[in-house]
Amino acid sequence: MAAHRIGSVAREAGVSIETIRFYEREGLIGEPPRTPSGYRQYSEEVIERIRFIQRAKELGFSLAEIRDLLELRVRSDSECEDVRRRAEAKVHDIEAKMRDLDSMRRVLSDLTRACATGMHTGECPILECLSRGRDALPPPETET
Repeated sequence: MAAHRIGSVAREAGVSIETIRFYEREGLIGEPPRTPSGYRQYSEEVIERIRFIQRAKELGFSLAEIRDLLELRVRSDSECEDVRRRAEAKVHDIEAKMRDLDSMRRVLSDLTRACATGMHTGECPILECLSRGRDALPPPETET
C-alpha cells in the first residue's frame, strides 16, 4: 500500500491541502496515521474518496448528503434504491432552483427594460424594487 503525503494527495485529487484538512475536520475522511516525524500518510483509498466527494459536489450534493452517500457506500445492508431516492430528491431540488432562477431572470429582465436611459437614481425601478420589494415591480410585458 503506497502512502502519500498531503501535498501529493491534493495534487492527485485536484483539491487544496486546506480542503483535505477541512474534509478531515468534517469527518468525510478519517484522520490518517502519521510518520514518527509527524507527516500525515494517506492511502490511495483516500484519494478516491476525495474524488468521490468532489464529483458529488459537482452534481449539487451538500456535504451532509455526501456524508450519507459515503455511509451508504460502505454499509453492507444498503441498496441502490437508497442512493436512487437521494439522487431523485437532488433532481427535484435542482428543478426547484431552476424555477427560482428563471423567475429571478424574468424579474430582472422586466426591471432592466423599465430602466430608461437618463433616469436619475431616485427614479430607478431597479433600486426602487430593491427598496420596496415586489410592490415596486413594473407590470410584466405582454406578448403580442
